[in-house]
Amino acid sequence: MLKNTITQSLKELITNRYLTTLAAVTLVLMILFITYIILAVRPSELQLVTHYTAYGVTHLYRSQWWYLLGFGGFALLAAFLHISIAIKMYITKGHPLAIMFAWMGIGILVFAWITSFSIINVWSPI
Repeated sequence: MLKNTITQSLKELITNRYLTTLAAVTLVLMILFITYIILAVRPSELQLVTHYTAYGVTHLYRSQWWYLLGFGGFALLAAFLHISIAIKMYITKGHPLAIMFAWMGIGILVFAWITSFSIINVWSPI
């Protein structure tokens, strides 16, 4: 039953060229973002900057290096959830809402990439 639902959803996705393109762009962004995270984060005994906030006494918070790998996990989760929700919206609500949600997923990935780039390069700017 679940297999039929997934197959039917993918068939519906393939019939809409614009939504398929947006889903492909989201997947490519996700793969590039995860590759960037894997290449940019280096294991270290030092605690690295992982958070920034304008609130609080200190603006930069430190944690272990493996925390930064969580950004890649966020990209993976955000991409697959946005694609699957966009497909579901296309099936139930129609084309415009699904397209808007797919663009929002691309925007979230780009924003996450910019944020992680600035956090990773806080002490070693390019």
